[in-house]
Amino acid sequence: MASGFFALFDDIAVLMDDVVVLSKISTKKTAGILGDDLAVNAEKATGFVASREIPVLWAITKGSAKNKLIILPIAFLLSAFAPWAITLALILGGIYLAFEGVEKIYEYVVPHHHEVEHLSTEPISKEKVLSLEKKKIKSAIFTDFILSVEIVIIALGTVLDQPILTQILVVTVVSIIATIGVYGIVALIVRMDDLGYRLVQLNDKERSVSNAIGNFLVNALPWVIRSLSVIGTIALILVAGGIFSHNIEFLHHFLEGIPSFLKDAIIGLAVGFAALLLVKLFKSIFSKK
Repeated sequence: MASGFFALFDDIAVLMDDVVVLSKISTKKTAGILGDDLAVNAEKATGFVASREIPVLWAITKGSAKNKLIILPIAFLLSAFAPWAITLALILGGIYLAFEGVEKIYEYVVPHHHEVEHLSTEPISKEKVLSLEKKKIKSAIFTDFILSVEIVIIALGTVLDQPILTQILVVTVVSIIATIGVYGIVALIVRMDDLGYRLVQLNDKERSVSNAIGNFLVNALPWVIRSLSVIGTIALILVAGGIFSHNIEFLHHFLEGIPSFLKDAIIGLAVGFAALLLVKLFKSIFSKK
């Protein structure tokens, strides 16, 4: 009986060891989309009154957790009964990621019309502020849902050859890391300027360590968010290219003589530009109609 217990503990230890190793691999595979998730959420969590930043971020975090509670069971059912659907979802998701990355490049390079928002000088009521806040939270949660689907599918795609229990444990661990890690870092980013302001207010001396650090943090926040946006765009294209090269046989052997990251970038850009052209074409046709 005792030997049976020890055998059970040994099996559990082996399983958890596999889960840890596979979780590291899956986290590396999803690092690109996590970078974009971080950039998007950092941008969406800014622009609120300082006292409302953390409550808003907490609301988005809870929404992200609920998103994953919806996505995970569906993904595991597909993995158990229709594993081909995971590969299909990966490729479709890769097209979306490539399109999103190339669209960001296109909007930066090609001049296009921007709608100018006219700000009212009249004071905004508390009800209006809360209504705008709820609207922005809903938008952030919806965006998180799309990104969460990609994170779960990419993580699941790395362990499709493993038993279903291992798949459930690994993908769940990656989802928890994604939620806590991304929104924990976002919380630090959105409070950078507030921390900097507090450091500046510590003393009246213009040339002091606290004043220098405080001003640096305040001035660095916009640059951090812009940098994350650039890194996220590059990551989107590389992740998309990696999905295509690993799941499509022809592309797997395409340009084998060059570094893999460069190959992924070329494939991601090519698919992204093709998707962008199709979207522009459809929009043009429907606008004429």
